[in-house]
Amino acid sequence: MTLPIDDAGIFATLPRHRLRRWPDVGDLAGVDEAGCAPLAGPVVVAAVILDPARRINGLDDSKVLSAPVREKLYERITARAYAWSVVAVGVEEIDRINIYHARMAGMVRALERLAHAPAFALIDGDRLPRLLPCPARALVGGDALAPAISAASIIAKVTRDRMMREMDARWPGYGFAQHKGYPTPSHREALQRLGPCPEHRRSFGPVRAVCAEEQAPMPVQAELLNPL
Repeated sequence: MTLPIDDAGIFATLPRHRLRRWPDVGDLAGVDEAGCAPLAGPVVVAAVILDPARRINGLDDSKVLSAPVREKLYERITARAYAWSVVAVGVEEIDRINIYHARMAGMVRALERLAHAPAFALIDGDRLPRLLPCPARALVGGDALAPAISAASIIAKVTRDRMMREMDARWPGYGFAQHKGYPTPSHREALQRLGPCPEHRRSFGPVRAVCAEEQAPMPVQAELLNPL
C-alpha cells in the first residue's frame, strides 16, 4: 500500500526499496544524464517531475530498454509529466572544465529550467552538484530504482541519440548514428583514419592521442630538428 507523503523532503531519508513507488507529490524531481563516456558529442542532462495522477508504466533505466521502447516512453513522459527539462553541455565546455564538472553543471541547469520549481531532487550517481536550486539526494543506480530518475534517463538518452544522428549527417564517416560517439572499435578506427571532427572531445585520451599524432613532425623533419 502506498502511503501519502506530505513533504518531498522525506525522500532524503526514505529507504531505497521505498523509492521504487510512484511519487505522491508533484514537486519531486529526478535527474540523470546521458553521454559521459563517449569521445564525441555533448553530455545531455534531463530533469523530470512526474505527475502523481498520471502514472507511466514501463519506466526503467534507459540502458536496459530498446530504442523503440525508449521513444514510446519519451512521448508518454513529455505528455504526462508535471514538468520536464533537458540541457546539453557541449564539447567546448566539456574540454574546458572536464566531463565531471560539465555533468554537474548540466544537472544544476536542468533543475533550474523546470517550469515548476522542485522541492527536492533525486539525482543518479554518488555525487551532488554544488549550488543546486533545491535539496537533493544522490542515488547510485537510481535510474533503475526511482521512477522520476528513470524518466529523466529516458529523456536524456533519447535526446542525445537524436542529436548524434543529426551529427552523423553533418560529419559522415565516423558512424555517430550507430555508436553515438562511444569508443567502439569502429569509432576508434574512423578517428584514426579521418582525424577528429569539431565534435570530438580533445580532452579525452584517444582523441588527444590522435591530435598529437597529427601535430607530430614527419620523420625527416624530426631528424633535422634532432641531428645526431
